[in-house]
Amino acid sequence: MRNPEPLPAEEAPELLIFPFNGNGLEALDCLGSAFRLIGFVDDTPEKQGIDHHGHAVYSREAFDRWPHAMVLAVPGSPKSYPFRQRIIDGLGIDASRWARVVHPKASVSPLATVGHNVLIMAGVVITSNAVIGDHVCILPNTVVHHDAHIGDWSLLGATVIAAGHSVIGENCYIGSGSHLMNGVTIGAAALVGLGSNVVRDVGAAQRVAGNPARTVGRIIESQRLDGCNDPACPRQGVNTTSTQ
Repeated sequence: MRNPEPLPAEEAPELLIFPFNGNGLEALDCLGSAFRLIGFVDDTPEKQGIDHHGHAVYSREAFDRWPHAMVLAVPGSPKSYPFRQRIIDGLGIDASRWARVVHPKASVSPLATVGHNVLIMAGVVITSNAVIGDHVCILPNTVVHHDAHIGDWSLLGATVIAAGHSVIGENCYIGSGSHLMNGVTIGAAALVGLGSNVVRDVGAAQRVAGNPARTVGRIIESQRLDGCNDPACPRQGVNTTSTQ
């Protein structure tokens, strides 16, 4: 993938961002001249209207009001990340409308593969043969090294290092400052805590933290998240048990 070339303002596609959250606001700094922002979409009535910066926040009717606008959907936090797929699928957006937003100061190798509905923030480096799945959000200054694979629906915090041949499964959350040693695999729906140093594989639905990272909890196995293609993905919630 090559970084997108700047477009004249009148030629840039229109864009709606869902929801009106921290990730969405940070996405504003990534647009450059590649998109023309219409506004945000959010389900919370109290957020709808005009914010103090002058940005419009609409209900979901905006998707029909601007049927040709591109859409960037970036929900998710350490608490809500297991629901990302269900939330994004629930928007009912045609695949052709999903945007790919790359900050002008990010570096993406032309030999890398990047999916749709992906947000790549400032300072991110994605090197040769890396694969970034669909519906992925990567925060500033993260490095995804050669032949690493980031699964669909996953979020990577700031200054994460995913070393060569590491694999992050579907619907994972990798906390800021974490390091993944080359060749390790993070199972589907796992959470890696802030600043963790992952030196061995992490099982599906596990929560790990520390240096070296160790298991501190898990998604209850009987609670499964509808829609994840990997049978190990948790469903229906973020209930966890802890080993602490």
